[in-house]
Amino acid sequence: MKPLSLIRRRESFLGVVILVLILAVGLITPEFLSAGSLLGAFNDTSILIILALGQMLVIVTRCIDLSVAANVALTGMVVAMLNASYPFIAVPWLLLLAMTLGALLGMINGLLVWRLGVPAIVVTLGTMSIYRGAVFLLSHGAWVNAHQMSAGFIEFPRTTIAWLPVMSWIALTVVLVFFLLTRYWRFGRDFFSAGGNPTAAFYTGIDVGWVQFRAFVISGLLAGLCGYLWVSRYAVAYVDVANGFELQVVAACVIGGVSIMGGIGTVVGCVLGALFLGVINNALPVIGVSPFWQMAISGAVIIVAVIANSRAERRKGRVILRTPTLNMARG
Repeated sequence: MKPLSLIRRRESFLGVVILVLILAVGLITPEFLSAGSLLGAFNDTSILIILALGQMLVIVTRCIDLSVAANVALTGMVVAMLNASYPFIAVPWLLLLAMTLGALLGMINGLLVWRLGVPAIVVTLGTMSIYRGAVFLLSHGAWVNAHQMSAGFIEFPRTTIAWLPVMSWIALTVVLVFFLLTRYWRFGRDFFSAGGNPTAAFYTGIDVGWVQFRAFVISGLLAGLCGYLWVSRYAVAYVDVANGFELQVVAACVIGGVSIMGGIGTVVGCVLGALFLGVINNALPVIGVSPFWQMAISGAVIIVAVIANSRAERRKGRVILRTPTLNMARG
């Protein structure tokens, strides 16, 4: 079976599962099926979607970014403290600062992986601790609360345009850009070439290390964007913001069919993986399921998704090896 067919089958299956899950919860709690509730669930999942798309680029290049949530916490704390001290700074400038800082943090990861050849999981585990420590050193453990933030800082992601909050529109814009990037631009296709077969990519003129560096920078830039969105959305900034969220980000990618072996993944699958987790996170509390069961169910789904990915990739390997054997037998 061709890899593309497997991806499409995964996307269709995920779409059906999400639809069935929504209808099942709607039978128990009809209010969940209202347009407002569903749009609210999408808005709640916007940050996860944005981060998962950045993580997808990193994973398809055979790397991983475990510092993404710490990046969110650090950039969020920086812009929240700036807003508290200098409320006259316009939100677009703070957004630009957050994305620039996030990209710089991602650049550190990318340089260590590219130039020093340190495994990405080791680099990002280290920078995850460094960035978390930096948040504490910067804030001295103090919180920045809603009453310290300006009204414009808090209201920007909540402003509604055509029935959707700005945060949802930002997520939709990122999805569209990533779809075009990975489907029509060579810049985007290079990520898959570098991760799918690094040796072949090298002989076609692709610098695999440089491509991995770019993936980390983009992931960091999106984490910086989400740093502002997170602290303004919840109107609070503290050391443990998004603590552990990196696991949900990786899970969204894996559930969406992004291969941890690199080279395979789609924007649609990644978005569906994030939406699946978003629906679970929003639906289970509505029907009164314990938060501990939510964690257990999410973990079980991740294990099933990894097993499914592993079996699909193993099946692809058998097909490749079988062809020359058959040809030799016929000869």
